[in-house]
Amino acid sequence: MKYLLSLIATLLITLTATSGYAESSPKVLIVLTSNSQLGDSGRKTGFWLPELTHPYYELKDAGYSVDIVSIQGGMAPIDPDSYDDQDEQNNRFLRDAELMSKVITTRPIASVDPSDYGVVLYSGGSGTMWDFPNNEHVNRISKEIYESNGVVSAVCHGPAALIDVKLSDGSYLIAGKNVAAFTNDEEADIEQTELLPFLLQDKLIERGAHHVYGKSWAENVVVDGRLITGQNPASAGKVATKIIEYFKGK
Repeated sequence: MKYLLSLIATLLITLTATSGYAESSPKVLIVLTSNSQLGDSGRKTGFWLPELTHPYYELKDAGYSVDIVSIQGGMAPIDPDSYDDQDEQNNRFLRDAELMSKVITTRPIASVDPSDYGVVLYSGGSGTMWDFPNNEHVNRISKEIYESNGVVSAVCHGPAALIDVKLSDGSYLIAGKNVAAFTNDEEADIEQTELLPFLLQDKLIERGAHHVYGKSWAENVVVDGRLITGQNPASAGKVATKIIEYFKGK
């Protein structure tokens, strides 16, 4: 009997500790593009699947609650070139009815109350280059989460969300900060340079960011206080890792 009581006590302590960690972790908002067209090229685009699945599962497995929205709501388009059947997290997505449902039935970003979240993460994919910039709700949510001591993060083309975000003092959020994002060389590698409305690397620099240039297609994640950015698909999981590390260190 004494052994049984000891075992029950141990289980209760473990469950309480696990529950406490999850409850103390900030809620995360992941934002996806709603744009499925690569300009007028006739090519399809959307969000890049690993730039959702890799950070999503890092965060979920660490006990975080994660909501997913898109610019317009409804089914968020997956870039048809982004599925790799050798990618463990992509295959996990195909078996995950909950996450698939979240992608198919996203809420529109206009419905988001930023006070509900401690983190916003803008997933990449070329579609973001059209509907993330100069979006009033992207700008509103980013500003309010950042000024409430939350984390603003983005990966690959996701930093397109940050180029028009202004803080209460009128300055750009990214001005004077170190930022990683999809590079001009990487755009050239996939022959998109002439198809996009602007080059993300150039626009970030124009807004006063210090663009931290990593090797093409290799992991490059930059942490500047509560701004966490990744350069490309290889950086997606580590962006989430750095978010988790930030809150563990608080």
